Amino acid sequence: MQILLTNDDGYRAPGLAALIEIMKPYGQVTVVAPEDMQSGMSSALTTKIPVRLRKITSGKGLEIYACSGTPVDCVKLAMSCILPEKPDLLVSGINHGINASSAVIYSGTLGAAMEGTLYGVPSIGFSLADDAQDADFNSCKIYGTKIIDRTLQHPFAPHVFLNVNFPALPAEKIKGVRLARQHKGSWIKEFEKRTDPHGFDYYWLTGQFVNHEPGALDADENLCRNGYISIVPHQLDMTEYSELQRLQKEWQF
Repeated sequence: MQILLTNDDGYRAPGLAALIEIMKPYGQVTVVAPEDMQSGMSSALTTKIPVRLRKITSGKGLEIYACSGTPVDCVKLAMSCILPEKPDLLVSGINHGINASSAVIYSGTLGAAMEGTLYGVPSIGFSLADDAQDADFNSCKIYGTKIIDRTLQHPFAPHVFLNVNFPALPAEKIKGVRLARQHKGSWIKEFEKRTDPHGFDYYWLTGQFVNHEPGALDADENLCRNGYISIVPHQLDMTEYSELQRLQKEWQF
């Protein structure tokens, strides 16, 4: 099996090393990941400067490339310039930090998974609810393998990509795995105004997450925060069909 891995934390990230460990037993692994941190890039493309690529390592069953661009650039370069044919599976992550609720809109991890789906490749994004560089990925390795096995045994639909979030817990304390929906939440107080040593103002992105469904135990944010691994199947087609039908009736042009 041909497997493509990427992330948005950079090719040196411990989460990517954990993902390589999960995926190597399944086949030939090719990693194309950003040179540096590319969090929050969603589906961004590099269009104004050249994108550069360099091979980091090549060995039996594993090749690693570093890309100067975004996670989506990584996927596109892999598909068009590195791999001889489409891979059988794309896995993005393991992200340092949760990618539940409205974070899916901004996540470079999930932007890469979405891009893989556009190419017709089954794609999954893995995230751990721990932002620390020294986060413990052991439970992700155990349960990540189970999720990959289940994916291969029972493939999901071609237009779908999976968003998997692991709680920051040891494996024995994880309560289970739940298929879920996307949680409703938003961010407020997103920028903090500061002043530099020369007296000029600048703004630093901070933000505070507001949970709009604190009691919803069928949604990804709450499930992950309550000790469950959440899996949300997202689709590429973002059309709201019931609203489309309503507007077709009421908006007569």
